Amino acid sequence: MNRAALALAAGLASAGSLAAPPSIFEGADLALGEKLIAEHGCNACHVRKVGGDGSAIYRPQGRINSPGALRGMVEYCNTELNLGLFPEETTAVAAVLQRDHYRFGQSTPARD
Repeated sequence: MNRAALALAAGLASAGSLAAPPSIFEGADLALGEKLIAEHGCNACHVRKVGGDGSAIYRPQGRINSPGALRGMVEYCNTELNLGLFPEETTAVAAVLQRDHYRFGQSTPARD
């Protein structure tokens, strides 16, 4: 393989690894996470807390800065609101938030 082909292959390989979710969310059931977010009215609570469409809650300055902190925040909501989520459900919800808002380890801008 020539240098240009090697460089292209290396670039594609690294780009592919950026698209992978952080390991804490591997195997998370995204459909379950979406269902739980809807069932528990997460978005409505976020609107009450921050106004607008509630999406500003996903951008607190420096507060949620890692996949573990994101999962911890979902667990905090679970505990404070007495939602009764099991650990795999908490991870599923956090994985949806990772995919839709945070995108830790990914170069693509988050959807809001």
